[in-house]
Amino acid sequence: MTAPKTAMVLAAGLGTRMKPLTDDIPKPLIRLNGRSLIDHALDRLADAGVKQAIINTHHLGEKLETHLKDRKSPEILFSPEPELLETGGGVANALPLLGEHTFYVVNADAFWLNGPFDALNRLAATWDEDAMDGLLLLHSTIDAYGYRGQGDFCSGSDGLLSRRPEQEVSPWLFTGIQILHPRLFADAKGGAFSLNVLYDKAIDQGRLFGAVHDGEWFHVGTPEGLDEAEAYMQLRYAGNKRR
Repeated sequence: MTAPKTAMVLAAGLGTRMKPLTDDIPKPLIRLNGRSLIDHALDRLADAGVKQAIINTHHLGEKLETHLKDRKSPEILFSPEPELLETGGGVANALPLLGEHTFYVVNADAFWLNGPFDALNRLAATWDEDAMDGLLLLHSTIDAYGYRGQGDFCSGSDGLLSRRPEQEVSPWLFTGIQILHPRLFADAKGGAFSLNVLYDKAIDQGRLFGAVHDGEWFHVGTPEGLDEAEAYMQLRYAGNKRR
């Protein structure tokens, strides 16, 4: 497929687990290796050929808009949320801006380093328009930096996803990076809801797939995870050099 030229960046969360850092700034503006988390994500999207990024905002959203007002690539459009719509509701609310074709969705605090190939381009190359409604970038549960959870998904040899069985550790976690098709939202309810609702629907229909990331991924949802990612970057890359 032609790689998506549009992306949704999820940036409306409250950042509660990152307090007190998020008392005065939204979580996407927290800095890592000398650059804000959202700029890292937007840099990756621009490198992958994305021309336009829609960013939903809520907590201290005006600071995000001020920070990004002079950014040229990708072009930025904002989708403000007076009330939090969660991940699914946030994307559904922005569908008129996202258009009729596949698009990337990236968590504003997702931080990853590419392996031998660009992760976003690998997703685009894996996408099957006829078979998929969603394609999630996965990472090894036990090898992720700063991650202490039990994982999210199991995957068949064809990449078809199923949920982690209760009380078990699954091989793969979801990185917060994905390609979605608007048809996934065809019967979605209005208001606030999680993307997990639509993932479960797609799993039932055999239309949710995964691709395994071949580079590093960092869980930066807590101060401890952020410190671990910062230490890694300082040790391996020194300064602001991006891989």
